[in-house]
Amino acid sequence: MFIEVEVKLSVIVHGYDSDNKVIEETFEEEGFMKKILAVSRIQSISEKYILVTSSHGRIMYWEYKGSMEDLKQRLLHVGEVIA
Repeated sequence: MFIEVEVKLSVIVHGYDSDNKVIEETFEEEGFMKKILAVSRIQSISEKYILVTSSHGRIMYWEYKGSMEDLKQRLLHVGEVIA
């Protein structure tokens, strides 16, 4: 399943260093861009961010446009189960 979202990249987590500290890269993008997102990539959703998996074991925090409730309804519409 896929959903369309408007997002901007906020943080990429590249992994951890030898001291187990997170290696991250932050971004301050101006505008949102439309993406077609595979629902299977979504790890969690907060009021501000979608946490998604990426290539090479990375994870990304995308700031999204709209409300958490709107996103929840779109996920329910494509058949995702939310308890």
